[in-house]
Amino acid sequence: MSKTLYAEFTVKPGSEARVAEMMLELTQNVSQEPGNVLFLPYTREENPRDYFVFEVYRDEAAFEEHIRADYGFRFNEELARHIEGDGSALTWLLPLE
Repeated sequence: MSKTLYAEFTVKPGSEARVAEMMLELTQNVSQEPGNVLFLPYTREENPRDYFVFEVYRDEAAFEEHIRADYGFRFNEELARHIEGDGSALTWLLPLE
């Protein structure tokens, strides 16, 4: 079964440009993972500091490989300094069957 989630976070004022650069780089890296199906970052139209990232991985093993990637660790470590709150809010999704 695929592993599907979305992550939400709000960027601190003044960090918008850096986080946008970081997200573009992360998207390129994640999209090359063999188990990644989709990795789609968005910003909220009415507040571009609000991010919404939709992610789909082939299965649990592919997701586990994703979270072990060095570039993901470096991304999250730097992102923590640029966002409000304690980190991304993750929502796990299941398909309707």
